[in-house]
Amino acid sequence: MSVDGWNTLLVLGGIRSGKSEFAESVVADAPTVRYVATAPAGDPEDTEWATRLAAHRARRPGSWTTEETAADPGRLAEVIAAAGPNETLLVDDLGGWVTVLLDPAHQPADDTATITELAAAVRASAARLVLVSPEVGLSLVPTTPLGRAFTDALGATNRAVADACDAVALVVAGQTAWLKPAATPTHPAGPTQADVPAQAGPGQAGAPDEALPEVLTPAAPAAPAPAPAGAPGQADWAAPTMALPMVATGLVIQPGMELPMPDDYTGPQAVDRLATLDIPGAGLGVLERVVGFAAATQGTATPTPWGPVRVLLLHGDHEGGASAGATPGESARRARQARAGKGALARLAAENGASLQVVETPTSAPIEEGPALTGEQVESALRYGWRLAEQAADAGVQLLVLAACGAGTETAAAAVLAATAGAEPPAVLGRVMNEQGEYDDAAWMVRCAAVRDALHRTRRSPREAKDILAELGGGDVAVATGVLLGATARRIPVLLDGPVGVAAGMVSRDLAGQARHWCLLPDHGGRPGVRLAADVLGLTPLLDLHLDLGEGATALAALPLLRSALTLAAGLPVHPSLGGGDDEDFAEPEPAGPGPTSTEPGPEFAEPEPAGPGPTSTEPEPEFAEPEPAGPGPTTTGPDEPVAPGRRAD
Repeated sequence: MSVDGWNTLLVLGGIRSGKSEFAESVVADAPTVRYVATAPAGDPEDTEWATRLAAHRARRPGSWTTEETAADPGRLAEVIAAAGPNETLLVDDLGGWVTVLLDPAHQPADDTATITELAAAVRASAARLVLVSPEVGLSLVPTTPLGRAFTDALGATNRAVADACDAVALVVAGQTAWLKPAATPTHPAGPTQADVPAQAGPGQAGAPDEALPEVLTPAAPAAPAPAPAGAPGQADWAAPTMALPMVATGLVIQPGMELPMPDDYTGPQAVDRLATLDIPGAGLGVLERVVGFAAATQGTATPTPWGPVRVLLLHGDHEGGASAGATPGESARRARQARAGKGALARLAAENGASLQVVETPTSAPIEEGPALTGEQVESALRYGWRLAEQAADAGVQLLVLAACGAGTETAAAAVLAATAGAEPPAVLGRVMNEQGEYDDAAWMVRCAAVRDALHRTRRSPREAKDILAELGGGDVAVATGVLLGATARRIPVLLDGPVGVAAGMVSRDLAGQARHWCLLPDHGGRPGVRLAADVLGLTPLLDLHLDLGEGATALAALPLLRSALTLAAGLPVHPSLGGGDDEDFAEPEPAGPGPTSTEPGPEFAEPEPAGPGPTSTEPEPEFAEPEPAGPGPTTTGPDEPVAPGRRAD
């Protein structure tokens, strides 16, 4: 079974319901797809049918290959059975296959046996397999014998194939409902079972996403199936929420989504437990909040340090006045530097054992002149960010770090803050520093003017989350918002660090208010916009280091300290006075031979025993004589004697 919970999927739907488009979108991220066409050629004079077939062919990417099975209905089972585990097959559709099966040219034929062979091939398939089939059982009973034979045969086929598939989806009017949820995938186990995040991935419906440039292609999107309630080994805090049925109906990313919340009880329990630990000093100070955060997101009162960490570096520039004062090509150089494992971000990631993924986001148009992105681009960017979080969850990542490098990112974030928090642009837009390390106040004024003009242009526009992303936020903020939502759905905590991350946090409030509870802000970096957003989101910065190493690098610099706090919280025992272990229980090993049994410091070697009779007293004796000094100097190891006035010390 594939990592996202299903290996074989049956997509049902009526005529023009969008079932084929949905099936194509499910496999859109596969490197190669073998499209298995089952429909016969039809009447050459039937132009309407020819147009339908041509539309299907036009939608297929150039990397897909097509295989026809209309000549022999038994050929479909053979193709499925012969497919390898690294292949992806899309069969469209079983209605055409039944049409060929009932064709008089193939009679006499054992329809039941052929359908059974097909179901057996689907059940044993090693490939990733998606089958499309029309659902005709909801219509009236046909009045002709041939029509009744077709509906009976197709109904039997759908039932057999649905029973053999891992998941079944029904598409109605472009909306997807999951009839047979896929099994909950098993994530790599962490130090404790409670550390493993529960399945809470989203689904998607409709046409495939617009292509976004990327460095590391995300895995195919997970089937949007809720985890079964009461699954064995699943803690109560990991129980599915209403988000998953909502996602399953095709409402993937919309305002008011109900996503999982961290545990309400384990966080305070973990903080209270710190007071019982055998700590010599007063405790962890403000780092107690790290322990409470980790406990709530892991669902245990004894949280452990985060295991695999992934850094998502979002690279996308903003055109127009938002990038005034930025060095042309500088952000692209930073992205290339990160890919090569160089620069502050890559070095800190390597030091923390974190993987680094550079993500190319759409370039944003000048916000003072018009929208930064189209509505379609926003939808695609949100889904893309969600899939990035899903890919990290499927790889066993336990912590995400959001980073960004792009010209004008702080300006776009200031525009988002002004639209969502009512802030004045000059108050949240940091000063511009050029490549010589000097402040460029003229460029800062141009950026402030760009935000002012953008806010004036959109003064009568809606202030919904997607509207703000389209008008002001741009590509990197939209992808970052999708990452936060996807990480929330998969219960992965996120370290925010910089304007893009906090701007995404502000936008995500209207889409899913739970997202901010999965975010942690190590430091504000001295940025006024980050301070304001943190106050609105309720994210108190843990540190006040004023580090400005680039968005994401500050979080990585603080990560070892955060991990150290979790290490102490997880590893230290309870104080002996409160019932913990006592150090006196440890037995000192006996010496191998004669010698002192005291633990006081002593000489490095023992005096050999005399060969003949000697004293049997156990009183301590000096084991060696102090050597004489090589030259003039004090011969005692006691305190120095005062030197008489006018006399030189020896």
